[in-house]
Amino acid sequence: MSILKKLGIALLVLLLVLAVAFWFISRGDTATVPWDEVVGADPKLEEPAAETFPTVAIAEPVGWKADEVPAAAEGLAVTRFADGLEHPRTLQALPNGDILVSLTRAPESKGGGLQAWIADLLMSRAGATGKSPNKVVLLRDADGNGSAEVREVLLEGLNSPSGLAWANDTLYVANNDAVMAYPYKLGDAKVSGPARKVIDLASGGGHWMRNLAINEDGSKLYAAVGSDTNIADKGMEAEEGRALIWEIDTATGRQRIFGAGLRNANGLDFSPWSGELWTTVNERDMLGSDLVPDYLTNVPVGAHYGWPWVYWGDNFDRRVKYPIPAFINYVRKPEYALGPHVAALGFVFSREGAKMGDKFASGAFIARHGSWNRKPPSGYDVVYVAFDERGNPTGKPVPVLTGFLTGDGTTRGRPTWVEWAGDGALLVSDDTAGIIWRVVAPGAEAQKGITRVSGNRLPARRELRGQEATFGKDDYARTVTAE
Repeated sequence: MSILKKLGIALLVLLLVLAVAFWFISRGDTATVPWDEVVGADPKLEEPAAETFPTVAIAEPVGWKADEVPAAAEGLAVTRFADGLEHPRTLQALPNGDILVSLTRAPESKGGGLQAWIADLLMSRAGATGKSPNKVVLLRDADGNGSAEVREVLLEGLNSPSGLAWANDTLYVANNDAVMAYPYKLGDAKVSGPARKVIDLASGGGHWMRNLAINEDGSKLYAAVGSDTNIADKGMEAEEGRALIWEIDTATGRQRIFGAGLRNANGLDFSPWSGELWTTVNERDMLGSDLVPDYLTNVPVGAHYGWPWVYWGDNFDRRVKYPIPAFINYVRKPEYALGPHVAALGFVFSREGAKMGDKFASGAFIARHGSWNRKPPSGYDVVYVAFDERGNPTGKPVPVLTGFLTGDGTTRGRPTWVEWAGDGALLVSDDTAGIIWRVVAPGAEAQKGITRVSGNRLPARRELRGQEATFGKDDYARTVTAE
């Protein structure tokens, strides 16, 4: 047999293998549980069905026409705050009304083999690949007309920047591999000095964003770092410093693990009811289209949410072969399910001064970036989750912005981050479309602040008293005293 014939047969076999693989991937798993049952405080969790090949249903971005805008909830209006941006992701409002936006993509891939090649191919179709712009841009609506006519490149030459925070004349930027601090005074078009490294962060691919939040007095910075893999596929050693939230002392640079077992924590904000840190989290893949829901939850200090061994409180992932740690009995259950594979990213709580109307004055706004591995697709919207008077999420997610999906397998854009503008409007970054949307309730008054929940503390115990227990009227009655 000639060499050409052998090459031809080899090529035919390869094409056949690829065709079979594509059939398996495109076939996938179709959701069967009604959507309303997989979201909320008590979602229905199907029996897991581990997938050899992930379900793939990627909506290819096609962009918005010049006269198109997302569909807004009744009573809300949406316009363009800024457009023509290269892959805008995170947003940070400054006290003077300026808005910072990171123009960024994942860091350049360094090897990774066939799996990384396939992932890159899929993400390319979703509009998520390409060279990172590595910039932080300042946007300013100087004339108050609802669009930013001032655009300044504040920082460039960064390393896949995402997290942004400002306090005490210092701008914090989370690159893929470190948190950096820059001297910056409000209103300036540039930072006023060189960068100072605050801490190193675990770098690399997988979940590459490193998101930030800073407390009210600027003393503590919180940095979310996602996992490298789905379920620690490369071993737990490869996940060191990942799947967690760091707390960083801004004065000393000292850090501690604040919350862990969080596969891919993204948006960070502080509850106006309690002051507690909350986050959105992307959960694991390849258990089917109905599992596992991404979620919104509080993060008490020292909390562990189970990744990679456990999901949603007490459901063990039997695919994970690493020894189960002793603390697994103390894993916390998330507070609120946002739906399987919605890719929940940025979120903010309602706040004083917001102008979204009474229907949206006590809850959280969440950007659901959209699935790539669910049939039918999920997310591709901005939703509102109502909270009760004690700061607990209730009900089902309410659509705020929709219309990103076209219905023909494509998407006009993908909502990524949310932030409050100085005039009370909600800003939404749309990374694949290069747009920042502005959402507001026309004519609405600025809402009042949410009342902090408080109560009287129990009085301190000043002595140890015995317990009195009655077990019956006759022989079983007895008194137990402390010795």
